[in-house]
Amino acid sequence: MTGLPGKFIVFDGTEGCGKSTQARLLRQRVVDDTSLGLSADDVLLVRDPGTTGIGEKVRAILLDPANAEMAMRCEMLLYMAARAQMMVQSILPALEAGKLVICDRFVSSTLAYQLGGDGLTAADIRAVAGIAIRGRWPDLTILLEMPAERSMARVRRDKDRIEQRPIAYHEQVLRNYLAQAAEEPDRFRVINADREPEAVQEDVWRVVTEFSQES
Repeated sequence: MTGLPGKFIVFDGTEGCGKSTQARLLRQRVVDDTSLGLSADDVLLVRDPGTTGIGEKVRAILLDPANAEMAMRCEMLLYMAARAQMMVQSILPALEAGKLVICDRFVSSTLAYQLGGDGLTAADIRAVAGIAIRGRWPDLTILLEMPAERSMARVRRDKDRIEQRPIAYHEQVLRNYLAQAAEEPDRFRVINADREPEAVQEDVWRVVTEFSQES
């Protein structure tokens, strides 16, 4: 898979669908496969929001249930602010150095979770995102699809501010994700996540292998 260095891969999906697990498994598999020639230093794993000192502080504000009064536009802009810092501090330098970047969530999350709130349109979100990420969109987004009821059942009991929203909200989030995948089939790959992690990982590996060969 010689096409992986300098590429930007995102895992996304609803709460509890296994994004973080699959991102970690992919990173480890890439590093362990000696035929790829990529060491641990050649593969950067980040989470959005977070990763940087500033990003982690913003993440804490966003997910704190005490901040129930937060307006959706404020929410969207905070996500973008954390993302902007992660891009300039972590992702862009890694890509410029020829590293593979694997990201747990990205702009696709904002287009799923904040779309329609307080009148926000996809055009609004993309316009702000373009500034925050300096126009560097992911090369591949792996969408892990799982029914909202199934994925939310996996979420821990001490739910964060977003996880506490009603099931109807999370069902709409999934529909928003699938709409993105339908609109951008060249960049999105949808994988059934309602299975054992090992089975999901095999499909992830197949998708990444095909992507590498096409790059």
